[in-house]
Formats: sequence, structure tokens, C-alpha cells
Amino acid sequence: MLPDLSRATRGRAFLVTATAAVALTVSLGSASAAPTKPQAPAKTSAAEPPAGDAFYTPPSPLPQGQPGDVIRFRPAKAGPPAARGMADAWQVMYLSTDSLGKPVAATGIVLSPKNVDRAKAPIVGFGPGTSGPAFRCAPSKFIDQGAFYEQATVNEMLAKGYAVASTDYQGYHENPKTAYMVNGMGYQLIDAVRAAQRLTETGLSKEAKVIFRGYSQGGGAAMWAGQKQPKYAPELKLTGVVGGGVPSDLAAVGAVLEGAKPFGFLLYSMIGMDNAYPELKLSDFLNDEGRKMVADMNGKNCTLELLQGYAGKTVQDFMTESPYGTQAWLDRVAENTLGAEPIKVPVFQYHSTADEIVAFDQDRELRDNYCKLGVQVTWKTWDKISHITLVYRGNKDVMAFIADRLDGKAPTPNC
Repeated sequence: MLPDLSRATRGRAFLVTATAAVALTVSLGSASAAPTKPQAPAKTSAAEPPAGDAFYTPPSPLPQGQPGDVIRFRPAKAGPPAARGMADAWQVMYLSTDSLGKPVAATGIVLSPKNVDRAKAPIVGFGPGTSGPAFRCAPSKFIDQGAFYEQATVNEMLAKGYAVASTDYQGYHENPKTAYMVNGMGYQLIDAVRAAQRLTETGLSKEAKVIFRGYSQGGGAAMWAGQKQPKYAPELKLTGVVGGGVPSDLAAVGAVLEGAKPFGFLLYSMIGMDNAYPELKLSDFLNDEGRKMVADMNGKNCTLELLQGYAGKTVQDFMTESPYGTQAWLDRVAENTLGAEPIKVPVFQYHSTADEIVAFDQDRELRDNYCKLGVQVTWKTWDKISHITLVYRGNKDVMAFIADRLDGKAPTPNC
């Protein structure tokens, strides 16, 4: 079912203009087709997985199986030495679903805590924030290398005895094709939890309590996972959803990025849309600088390069015309609006009023829409701090919310 398009429709007049290409910064989507269900459960292969970076290249054809079935896995590091002392880790490739409802391979990393009864450990499905389009940027690679910028968040969860199932989403391999910010993120976060439960080495239970959590891109992924879970993964014992700095309304999020310092996020989101929806043909709109930009994005750019390499640029610097002047792009934009369906479990949603990357007002409107749908939302705002600062500043409240949900305490929504 397509979402209520009232908010997205309000942005169409803006999107059709040349500056309207901003509409896709850190957006998330809702599937336009029902997920295709594979025929039979896949079996985790006992064979040695491909070595090195070849591990990330999906087999072709994909094995038959159910979403969440493990295709391959290998031992990994849980992060720097402090994290390694708290958890064992495995990089995983697993079956999931893409934005068109078709089977896809996704990768990620599962961290199972030490010194606890793993059969009783809760599982946090963790959606990383923007990591970048190049293969080297895959979050599971950064965690294994001890270079993950959200590692402090991961460590706090491990210290509490929580298992962490972190997804890379789809498309991180040697010829990357990341579907950044589109609807499949919700499925891929859900299926990271399923993979953690089905990988016997983790010792985790299929009866474990589950939380979805993330910030920025990950916050959107957590909300999409929360909306999709009742129909897509009803067997999960979901007890709460946490989303910070959530990008909900594509037009509203994108409007502030044209000519701004974080403009690189908009360009990456265009590449993500093009990878997810083959009919969009971004290449038809690129000029010479645009073609170089795409090559640089896929070849070397991670979050730092997105922030520093494109500051102050505009769509016209890279494109002959705005792709959002076409109906095909506008139709996909219209699909990518959170809040059309309720989340059935308590939600903690938070944002900075001074957020310079993900517009505050559109996330507040998402809160309002969830409240109208009867979602038990606890909403909190911060003032005068940046988008990236809130990654860390919000963690105390997030951890308290998670602990209360796992302890079975009644939520305190403030709609």
C-alpha cells in the first residue's frame, strides 16, 4: 500500500524546479511491491567463505531461502580492543528484500556479548548512519577495522549485555551499488536480526526481545523496520523502536541542502535512488562533472568526503537538468514518506532543533502523524547542537528507553 502522499505532494512544486533535486538527502522509502517470498529455507554453507573483499560479492544466482537466512559468515572483530573484550563478532551475508520487493543479498555484522547467557540476551537491530557509497565504507568493515564512528554507541549496548545485529544495507561489494535511503533499508534491518538468530554460532535465541535502533539514515531505517515488522516479520518479539534525526519527508529534508555544506548527502541520495530504481536513469542527466562525481562517490567517498568535498555546490554543477522534473523521479519521491502506517510498539523519537543536515520540522510532523495513528511516541528535542553531535548526546536517553522496554515498564508517551 502506498503511503499518504499529502506531505510529499506539497513538495512537488518545489521538486520540479532546478533546485528541487534536493529532495532526496537522507530519505527512506516504503516498498511499492509486496516482498517476493523465496521457496525454501537456505542452509548456511559449511564451506569456507570467499577470502578478503570477495566475501562481500553476492553469489549469482542467489540461493533460494527465506529472508534472514545466512548465505555466508566469517569471524570478525567487534571493534577496538575494548569491544573485543565484550563480544564475539561475525561478518554475515544474508537474504533480504529490496525496495521493489525482490530478493537481495545484504551484509552486516553480528556482535554477541560475552559473559552473559546468550540464549537470554536481547538483540538490538542497529541501523548505522550514513557511511558513504564506496565499498571501503561498509559499516561491517569499519567495525572490524576498529574505525566505526558509532562504536561508542555499540560499546554501550554490549556493556549492557545486548547483542547487536548491525546491517550494511544492500550493495556494499567491490563494484558498489548501494541503495542509499530507500525503502529496502527497513527489510534489511529486520533481516539482520533474523540472521543473528539463525546463525547458531551466536548462541542467540529466536525468542529474544528485539529493539530497532538508529540515528539519521539509521533512524529512518529503524522507523521503516518498525512499520514493516508486523506484516514482514511477525515472529520477532519486538518491544521498542528508537529513531533519532529521522529523515521522513523527502522534499522537506532536501530543501535545505542546495548550495549548503552537506550538499554531498543529496548527491549520494540521488545515486542511491538510481541504484534502487533502474528506470530512473540518472546517467541521462549528468554532465561531465556529474559523471566524475559518480565515479568518485563509488570509488572512494565515505562520510568525511561527503561533508567536505561538495560543500556549497548545487545540482546545476553536476547535471544538465533536474531529474525531479520528470514524472518517474517524482513518483519514486512520493513513495518515500514515513508515517503512513503505525508502529505497534513504543517509540522514542528525538531531534535537534538546530539540525543542519536533516530538517527538524519534517521529523516533528512525522511525530504528529504517528500520534494521530495511535503510536506510543516519546518525543524529545535538543537545542543548539548539530546533527552529528546528537549522535552522542542522545545516547543516555536512548539507553534508558531501551532498558525500560526490555524490563517491561509501561511507556510514557507525550503525544
